[in-house]
Amino acid sequence: MQDSKNTIAGWVLAGGICALGLSIVSGKVFHADKPERPEKLGYVIEGVVSSEGEGGAAEVPIETLLASADPAKGEKVFAKCSSCHSINSGGANGIGPNLYGVLGKPHASVAGFAYSDALKSKSGPWTFQEMNKWLTSPKAYADGTKMSFAGLGKAEDRANLMAWMNTQSASPLPLPAAPAAEAAPAAEGAASTEDPAAAAAADDAAAAGAVAAPTGG
Repeated sequence: MQDSKNTIAGWVLAGGICALGLSIVSGKVFHADKPERPEKLGYVIEGVVSSEGEGGAAEVPIETLLASADPAKGEKVFAKCSSCHSINSGGANGIGPNLYGVLGKPHASVAGFAYSDALKSKSGPWTFQEMNKWLTSPKAYADGTKMSFAGLGKAEDRANLMAWMNTQSASPLPLPAAPAAEAAPAAEGAASTEDPAAAAAADDAAAAGAVAAPTGG
């Protein structure tokens, strides 16, 4: 009787082990068939540009900003420069050169000032466009410059400053023309807005006229 009980218990234990083994194996099989969750949900549609990580309005041209610049505000911006530069006629050089009438003059043109080789290597005059680049980042404009000023990040501040600096001159430069706005193609606009019914009526009238007109002889 005892042997019979041991045999039954053995079969029960073996069955339990088999069931556990089958459960583990089947779990691995079904997990292998299950797709992994993608890191980024969704899929790419051809021809559609994602705006993620992109954007930002296009920068307004400095010429456009100069047209509406405020020299009075520019004088306040110059306060950041006044610790190194004078801008009055005949003013002395400081840590930086005197800036009176600088717009329109050649680069590194102030007598008696020891310019860096980086700035002396720049040819041509200080135009509004060149001054805008310099004020944005002196180091990027002339790598090796002695000027430690980081630059003016706001384009409006640069425009206002240049407008005021231009007044500090015996011969102010004319402001550069702002670029014209891009015009929409008129022909396409006319074609797209044409009334189909009116066009059909015009075609019918033209055909009737052609039939009734004499052919000549």
